[in-house]
Amino acid sequence: MSSQISEADQELLRHRLDIFKIRGKDKQGHKILRIIGKFFPARLLIVEVVKKYLEEHIFPRLGKRRFSVLYVHTVVQRSDNFPGISGLRWIYEAIPVNVRDNLQAVYFLHPGLQARLFLATFGRFLFSGGLYGKLGYVSRVDYLWEHVKRKEVEIPEFVYNHDEDLEYRPMMDYGLESDHPRVSLSPSVSSYSMRCIS
Repeated sequence: MSSQISEADQELLRHRLDIFKIRGKDKQGHKILRIIGKFFPARLLIVEVVKKYLEEHIFPRLGKRRFSVLYVHTVVQRSDNFPGISGLRWIYEAIPVNVRDNLQAVYFLHPGLQARLFLATFGRFLFSGGLYGKLGYVSRVDYLWEHVKRKEVEIPEFVYNHDEDLEYRPMMDYGLESDHPRVSLSPSVSSYSMRCIS
């Protein structure tokens, strides 16, 4: 589907969606590159366009300063807004060495069971340069504030809503309960039938 829209249209779409934003600092004083996974239209954008955007607009702004990444994985669906492991690796490998060396931490907010298992199994092999050792899972927004200055980073409302769902249905956190609205809101479905590994 990505070949159906022009590169210029993909760039405009990427810009409007505000996927990447440099704003705020973590508790160590490092700039934050916030990435909202839900806004990433993987079916419409090709990896080369993302790489070009990062090279032209993000990496120069990071310069030679140390920085951290806040990746918000909330409600990311593999079919809609996940570029794939090979795409992620390709983007990571395209980061200039001087920028990669300045990466201090990656805060991974709302990782699902699949993401945790995959990164635990293959993360060390796929990502060079010690990225895996800089990765920190953050299961709730409240825990994020232990690492990031609260008032400096903009968190979308749907992230807080998901956090609230997790508080009332903690098994969702571990992939043992569906987060699908039809299943979770149906009073006739028992909690045992909602369990699944997704």
